[in-house]
Parts: sequence; structure tokens; C-alpha cells
Amino acid sequence: MKVYNFEELTIWKMARDLVKDVYALCAPQRDYGFTSQLQRATVSIMNNIAEGFERSKNAQDNKLLLNFLNISYGSCGEVRSMMYAAEDLGYIDAESAKTIRNSCTALAFKIEAWMTKLREYDNTTKQQQRS
Repeated sequence: MKVYNFEELTIWKMARDLVKDVYALCAPQRDYGFTSQLQRATVSIMNNIAEGFERSKNAQDNKLLLNFLNISYGSCGEVRSMMYAAEDLGYIDAESAKTIRNSCTALAFKIEAWMTKLREYDNTTKQQQRS
């Protein structure tokens, strides 16, 4: 199945849901520095997927997309880490923190799987060009 818009990507949809969930958890908090960083990291996941997809449409290989997906992947880790801090600081309950961490882990797994497929495709294409 060919995808023409980033809005069709499952990982972008998952990231969008994650943004909504994190913003809802942050709404009652007064530590604006902490919540701002958490929100920016979460939005970074979604936006880097979109930007990488859009920028790579005319690229000859997948390096550009892989770079943006790698940033999204790293931001998943940042959000997971911040969920531990939010829980430890009493900003959110343990179950909510676990739910967000699990969402980040599932999303990171899908991002990593796509990156692996893109790398395999690039390697196969390069080998075919050499033959």
C-alpha cells in the first residue's frame, strides 16, 4: 500500500493520540517548565514523522526520512523518561505514567520497525544497482 500523506501513517496517528493524552495529563500541573518540556518532546515525535515524510518525498534514498524517524524514536525515550520523573514528583499517578510509557514503547517499536525496513530497502536497491 502506497502512502501519499503523513496523516495516513499509523505511527503519526499513534503520535497524535499520545500528544492528546500527554496534554490532558499536563493540564492541571503548575510546573510549567516541566510540562512544557514534556509537551514539546511529545509533539516532536509527531512533527518529526510528518516533516521527515514530507521532506523525503522527492529524495533518491531514505536517509532524510531515517534521520527524522530517528529523532522521533529518541523523543519517545525522552517522554518515557519524563514519565518516571512526573510520577516520582507526584505530578501524575503510577497507572497514568505506565500507560504513557507503554504507548511510547509501542510507538518506538513501530518507528524502529519502519526504519529497519527502509534500511533494508536502501541496501537491496544499492545491491541491485551494482549488479
